[in-house]
Amino acid sequence: MLKTTIQGFSSAVKGLFLTFRHLFGARRSRQSVDIRKPEYFDQQEGVTTVQFPKETMPIPEVARYQLDVDIDDCIVCDLCAKACPVDCITIEAVKSPEVIGKTSDGSVKRLYAAQFDIDMAKCMYCGLCTVVCPTECITMTNKYDRSTTKLTDLIYGFGEMSDAEIAQRKAEWTQYQAEKEAAKKK
Repeated sequence: MLKTTIQGFSSAVKGLFLTFRHLFGARRSRQSVDIRKPEYFDQQEGVTTVQFPKETMPIPEVARYQLDVDIDDCIVCDLCAKACPVDCITIEAVKSPEVIGKTSDGSVKRLYAAQFDIDMAKCMYCGLCTVVCPTECITMTNKYDRSTTKLTDLIYGFGEMSDAEIAQRKAEWTQYQAEKEAAKKK
């Protein structure tokens, strides 16, 4: 019984000693060291809390955070939505009778992006959508601090077409298809 009491007291004293050592060691503040440097984890003494948003952690170049889409370069191929394992990308395409334009890499655009939404609340930041994109229009940025209290604010829409434009483009495609069918019957 006496042995157990001594072990309990000894354990409590060791814990208090460790607590006081950290308490008084926290008066010093760690110097800011870039996370990419090999000596980053060598610093063990001092305060470690980052005072966000005044201070930010250095971000590695290969980090995966917020998705961004350059809709002018998008050919609406739907590969990113198909590769997404959690279905956070919603794309609606409207066909065009003629070539719309070209992307920055020279790919021909034949589809309008009526809807291009990414639900970042569902996104698991795997980066598969960025890998399969043939025009590299979808990328991961270094922004990580877009917090909100409403989940609907985390749905980012990259499609720039209004409802009237979508209806007009669909009507153009329907008319083109009707003219094509009429030409076949002649």
